[in-house]
Amino acid sequence: MARVNPIQFLQQVRQETAKVTWPGRNEILISTIMVLVLVIFASLFFLLADQVISWLVGLMLSIR
Repeated sequence: MARVNPIQFLQQVRQETAKVTWPGRNEILISTIMVLVLVIFASLFFLLADQVISWLVGLMLSIR
């Protein structure tokens, strides 16, 4: 692989970042809300699963 001098490298980086389609404010807002909602649902699911497993383990260990 040929070495590129640092100035050419920075020019190439600038050209590539100009090609990037950056998300708009509305898209960022919607994505952020979706992530927060999914985090809440996942947290509630794992809380419920943990409580059920804890209850089942307690039930099994208390059986003599």
